[in-house]
Amino acid sequence: MKSETQKVNPPIRLGRAGWLIAILVVVGLCIGFLPRFAARRALAVEAQSSDRPVVSVVIPRRSSPELGTPLPAEVEPFIEAAVHARASGYLKYWLVDIGDCVTNGQLLAEIETPELDQQISQAIADLDQAKAALSLAKITADRWVELQKTASVSDQETAEKTADYALKQAAVEAAKANLDRLRQLKDYDSVTANFTGKITRRNTDIGQLITADSGPELFDLAQLDPLRVYVYVPQPLIHAVQPGETAELTFTEMPGRVFTARVTRTAGAVDPASRTLQVELLVNNAKGEILAGSYAQIRFKDLVNASPIYTLEDTTLIYRAQGLQVAVVDDKDRVSLHSVKVGRDYGDVIEVLSGVEPGQRVINDPPDSIEDGDYVTVATSVSKASTP
Repeated sequence: MKSETQKVNPPIRLGRAGWLIAILVVVGLCIGFLPRFAARRALAVEAQSSDRPVVSVVIPRRSSPELGTPLPAEVEPFIEAAVHARASGYLKYWLVDIGDCVTNGQLLAEIETPELDQQISQAIADLDQAKAALSLAKITADRWVELQKTASVSDQETAEKTADYALKQAAVEAAKANLDRLRQLKDYDSVTANFTGKITRRNTDIGQLITADSGPELFDLAQLDPLRVYVYVPQPLIHAVQPGETAELTFTEMPGRVFTARVTRTAGAVDPASRTLQVELLVNNAKGEILAGSYAQIRFKDLVNASPIYTLEDTTLIYRAQGLQVAVVDDKDRVSLHSVKVGRDYGDVIEVLSGVEPGQRVINDPPDSIEDGDYVTVATSVSKASTP
């Protein structure tokens, strides 16, 4: 029978010596294990890193291609026409020379047309002959119609005489038309201006043989106020140019002079060869200071390109079947391939219209074998793509 009061054994307690021994054992284990663990980890990291290609990266830099940059332009007359001769002959005299201002309808030169005069005389004789034949055919047809009433002639003969009369009428009309045509050509022996302008070229002289239609032009006539200005705007900037906008027109031979031109129209389509849009402007030239055919520069003002454009080294591009791509490295050094659209090429730097964002790290001169999802080791130096 158990005793009502049982003795409870006291818990085992370690003394100070025991705790000290335990601590020394743990410290010894740590001293022996941690260096090995760190060494193994470093070896693993080093082995993993050795498998990754070491690459250099560049950061896209935003380009600010303002339309304030001068663009080459060509100045042309508002109206320009080559004055040809419509009548053949010999130049009798000319009345204007290069640089002369002429008005619409003003006489420029006179052509002597002896052959055309003979043709007109022959056409008059042919008309008289046709009229005489018509008169005789009319008398004969009327007589045959009267004789038919008394059955003196057959119906067939009457019909023939009546048809001959109609034929002679048609011959008279044809002779009249030919005479009118020759007389109209005779009117062209006086060469006149078709519009008000300035003679920019005289390509004939007195006594020169003039051949109608196929011969060279006699004069070049141009309207020089206002003038048309043509400029080719790069594709990234085409939406910023609208009719009604103004621009500054300058010439190297007139330093310090600035002329105001106004956009009148655009081609409405981009040239696939140059990726540019043809834009037409008008500039006033009342004083005649600007010469047609001149080379000029156009500077558009107060126009901002809405869509951002970035520049990258041309060595960042990857040429593959999917198109142009760049390799972007994220914060975990993992590669992702981005398809890009490029704009203007400045040689070692290109414009990237889409596919990259500011702050992204783009691999410069990426390996040919790089794929989406690969890991790389980024060099410590990071450069920014230069701007043109």
